[in-house]
Amino acid sequence: MTPSNRARNGPPWRGQLYDILFETELLAARIFDVVLIVVILASVLVVMLDSVESIVGRHDLALHVFEWIFTILFTAEYAARLASVQSKRRYALSFFGIIDLLSIIPTYLSVLLPGTQFLVIIRVLRVLRVFRVLKLVRYLGEARTLGRALAASRYRIIVFLITVLTLTVILGSFMYLIEGSDAGFTSIPVAVYWAVVTLTTVGFGDITPNTPAGQMLAAMIMLLGYGLIAVPTGIVSVELAQAAHLGRASPGIRDRVCSGCRTGGHDVDARFCKTCGGTVVDVGAK
Repeated sequence: MTPSNRARNGPPWRGQLYDILFETELLAARIFDVVLIVVILASVLVVMLDSVESIVGRHDLALHVFEWIFTILFTAEYAARLASVQSKRRYALSFFGIIDLLSIIPTYLSVLLPGTQFLVIIRVLRVLRVFRVLKLVRYLGEARTLGRALAASRYRIIVFLITVLTLTVILGSFMYLIEGSDAGFTSIPVAVYWAVVTLTTVGFGDITPNTPAGQMLAAMIMLLGYGLIAVPTGIVSVELAQAAHLGRASPGIRDRVCSGCRTGGHDVDARFCKTCGGTVVDVGAK
């Protein structure tokens, strides 16, 4: 939420309320943010304890009362934020606005649908406000660099995932033909599940091959899994290194780079690569 969303008209209390709820320079605002984070963590703890049967049996009423107290407090806070901003729609549709709303809906919904109150665990996302409290927003530029690297490598990762999916279907089908239902491979989907578990080196052990041919295929899949794990890491690492390099070489300048061939130096308004015709994306620090 930016200062431009502060309500310019209206009674003085509205501007003061905005400063407390959205700013970090005032002492009162910082105290409010710290208290809010503590209350959020306490409400998340109550939700977690409410899922432990031994605790619920002894403190069910207390947990229920605490949950409603937290919900009423968060509802009042959400209403206060809406009242203090100039554009209510802008806040309501912002990331924190949506999270604030979702953190209070499940408790009210649980009156009609018992069990939905556990969805309030989403409140833990509100702890992200600690970035404002500790003035860590300056480091969000690094997060944007990572986001640009992930966006630039998305097509390669999609191709990689499709390849892995195809491999698991083929390898699982082979294992189904080799082992059969006697070894637990009762169908091709079950065999594909086993192939995914084996390829990712998780190895639950709930289904295991018994024949020498099946064990040999399993060993090959395990070795293949070690190699596949490094592929997406390498793809993202290359893009991340290039994005970081461009950011250091020209701080404050955005470079237009092709997402396909990685050719840079495109015009500011360019949409397609002048070399290969691929999509041009922004890379570098803003």
